Amino acid sequence: MVRNIRAQEIEALPRPIVSVGNDYPAGHLHPTHRHGRSQLLFAEIGTMLVRTAQGAWLVPTQQAIWIPAGIDHSITMLCRVATRSVYLNDNAAHGRTKSCQVVGVSPLLRQLLIEAVDLPPEYDPGDRDGKIMSLLIDEIAAAPVLPLSLPLPTEARLAARCQRFLASPTAQDTVDLWCGELGLSRRTLTRMFKQETGLTFSEWQRRACLLWALPRLLAGDKITTVAFDLGYSSPAAFTAMFKQLIGSAPALYLRQRHDV
Repeated sequence: MVRNIRAQEIEALPRPIVSVGNDYPAGHLHPTHRHGRSQLLFAEIGTMLVRTAQGAWLVPTQQAIWIPAGIDHSITMLCRVATRSVYLNDNAAHGRTKSCQVVGVSPLLRQLLIEAVDLPPEYDPGDRDGKIMSLLIDEIAAAPVLPLSLPLPTEARLAARCQRFLASPTAQDTVDLWCGELGLSRRTLTRMFKQETGLTFSEWQRRACLLWALPRLLAGDKITTVAFDLGYSSPAAFTAMFKQLIGSAPALYLRQRHDV
């Protein structure tokens, strides 16, 4: 059983994948750090915000984030959080991206992550424990990517404007509004956004609104309230955005999270 210890205590073990579970109070900040192995960080309970120099990733309850080895990152616990993490060496991590990604956790992957925490740290690769960990590696490789990342630009003017938007996101902002504020043509701004973030302005704006909305919804705020606070013309418009990005309507998504 490996619980409430630092990852550094197990990362050096001679196993392709190792696991640890930790519990954190609401508001806890895990300051900037890095790991020698790639990490799949699973939020069994609660919601986390992971930040790097390249952007931010929201990790809702029952989802996970892939953090490649060597990436400096911090983690903020937006409520009480129980994490189940696995750390993979280079061979086991083969096939997954070299950048951070929020990934969907299937029922099978969820149970494997929970089970892994209670296995001996130096499990026998040839017995049942080893087979569980081997299957866990396969399931991690197959986990789908979710649109819960928010890349941040590096160009100074655009980066500053994005940070102001994140402080008070709104669906009412337009490309033309930003062009006027930044003194850029529409063509220049749209090209810059795509080059700097990999997203169009509207895609980035919707993701920013979603990342602001999810913690509030998970905390119990009403869908209507969140929709209007974000400047959507109606809860239906907000629901359409949410469904487009997440794949289900807010009410269904929240029900699925609470039913686990």
